Amino acid sequence: MARTPDSDREPAEVNSSALHRGSRLLSLPLGAAGRATRGLGRRLAGSSADQVSSQLRAESAEQLFRVLGELKGGAMKFGQVLSLFEVMLPEDIAGPYAVQLKKLQETAPPMPTSRVHAVLARELGPNWRELFSDFSARPAAAASIGQVHRAVWKATGQPVAVKVQYPGADRALESDLKQLGRLVSVIAPLTGGIEVKPLVSEIAERILEEADYDLEAANQQQAAEGFDGHPEFFVPRVLAQTARSMVSEWVEGESLGSTVDAPDDERNEIGLRYARFLFAGPSEVGLLHADPHPGNFKVLPDGRLGVVDFGLVQKLPDGLPASMGRLMRIATERDAERVTAGLKAEGFIARNARNVNPQELLDYLSPFLEPAASEEFHFHRAWMQAEFKRVGDSKVHGSIVQQLNLPPSYALIHRVWLGGIAVLSQLDVRARFAAILDEYLPEWKASPGA
Repeated sequence: MARTPDSDREPAEVNSSALHRGSRLLSLPLGAAGRATRGLGRRLAGSSADQVSSQLRAESAEQLFRVLGELKGGAMKFGQVLSLFEVMLPEDIAGPYAVQLKKLQETAPPMPTSRVHAVLARELGPNWRELFSDFSARPAAAASIGQVHRAVWKATGQPVAVKVQYPGADRALESDLKQLGRLVSVIAPLTGGIEVKPLVSEIAERILEEADYDLEAANQQQAAEGFDGHPEFFVPRVLAQTARSMVSEWVEGESLGSTVDAPDDERNEIGLRYARFLFAGPSEVGLLHADPHPGNFKVLPDGRLGVVDFGLVQKLPDGLPASMGRLMRIATERDAERVTAGLKAEGFIARNARNVNPQELLDYLSPFLEPAASEEFHFHRAWMQAEFKRVGDSKVHGSIVQQLNLPPSYALIHRVWLGGIAVLSQLDVRARFAAILDEYLPEWKASPGA
């Protein structure tokens, strides 16, 4: 839980000045250059290459977290996305980044109490305190564009989560989306061969929606009603909302990330439930929860998975695309020619692509397919590191990468699929993944005689 400094010296809102935010983001690549110079000095002074390398990675990680966390907005949200992918890196590289970036999954420097009260007075009215019989001054969580306080809703006596948006967060988002390109040189080592620029574009396409709490409340309420009484999942109902504040049922439980230390059977069961939710959303309530980082999931005392933060979703009233299941089935059957033809028809291969090697393409897709190709699959760091090192080798797959395209309708699906695999690998989960596809992915199951 983040600690709340109650100081009037704190800024009244997120500084949304393009000049200020741009200069802070620019400090990251400049800092990297400075560290390289200091590293040379340390080597000349007698430090070993391993010592210098370790020190520089720790310094880079600390600065990256501090700057992204202080800026909040799109900068911090980008850091949260990156935190999913540290699992792809070798341990000696990932270590410092993992410690710092995982902080972005659940916490961030919070807004002072006086500012929280000012926002609530503006959003809920000057007598906002009368809505609650108790209100905790300290945030239970602080994230990219807002923070959450625990309170008691006077009308019902039930514990609630009060989500408050940072003043200026919407303008900060717009500013960050214009500036994030400057981070490419700093964050490239974190992405394990994944192209950074398309990732920035994908976030920019959707992230502004997260500043609209009215939209988030509608999404969350749709999911809450759709999963009402579900034996595996719990989504809190929304009790009140404005454009910059939202009150919903409190979710009591342990963070999904904390289950990494649980016994194997318990961890596997929770990981399976997490994966099932990512697929069940489109099928059962017509919504894809598109922010799969562990901070958005809680393990309830009764074993159900509690899900929060519906600011980033994709509406899929007909469920996941049938073409997705059909192509995956063909791919797991190793029919490279049909896979290539199908991907081209769906727009995954650029129109101007020439001489695509079907077998090379199928090999490139293996990290997405391997979990579905066996009855039970073990997600773990070593597997993910090896796979993404292999597919990220430009000497082997460079020509394929240049010919691939990500259709807009699949941008968030891709993010959830890849992010979900990353989380399962972080948690070291063994699960019957193919059985989830059998239940929720249209046209995945092979037809009789196929």
